[in-house]
Amino acid sequence: MKFDIVKIANAIIYLLDKKVAHLNDKKLSIMLFLMDYNHQENCGEKIFNEEYVKTNRNPKPRILGEVFDIIANNEDLDEDDERLFVIQELLDYIDIEIIDKEKFVELQFIKMEEGFDEELFNVDEFKTMNKIIKLYGDMTPRNIANECFKIDTVRETANDEVII
Repeated sequence: MKFDIVKIANAIIYLLDKKVAHLNDKKLSIMLFLMDYNHQENCGEKIFNEEYVKTNRNPKPRILGEVFDIIANNEDLDEDDERLFVIQELLDYIDIEIIDKEKFVELQFIKMEEGFDEELFNVDEFKTMNKIIKLYGDMTPRNIANECFKIDTVRETANDEVII
């Protein structure tokens, strides 16, 4: 199984449908980590099959984080760059608005016509996603990031190392 951008895009649609507060690229990244971490702990596998690296502020998805950086910085990619395919695939499902803040760039997600495809997820994955939404859906990105550091595995992992 490899990184699944279609599943991630559908998770974003699901989070938007569930009206998760303060949903930007940072909060999404943390929520995906918490979903994957929780699902791996309880079911033995990740939902999105992403790798998450510890930073000094929060877990960051390796591939998706790179994709978000490319989008935020409006980088041009060669047409044969795999990351371009990932971005195009993501944009088939959702639109992304780039918001220039005073000290950083934030990405916000906008639902398009594409509906949520529940067939991509099994019953246990839905349970995990709903559990994380219920626990953290109303939190700000900063507060949910702080929650990650209550997890022993996150605290024990060195910066720039893979958590899961």
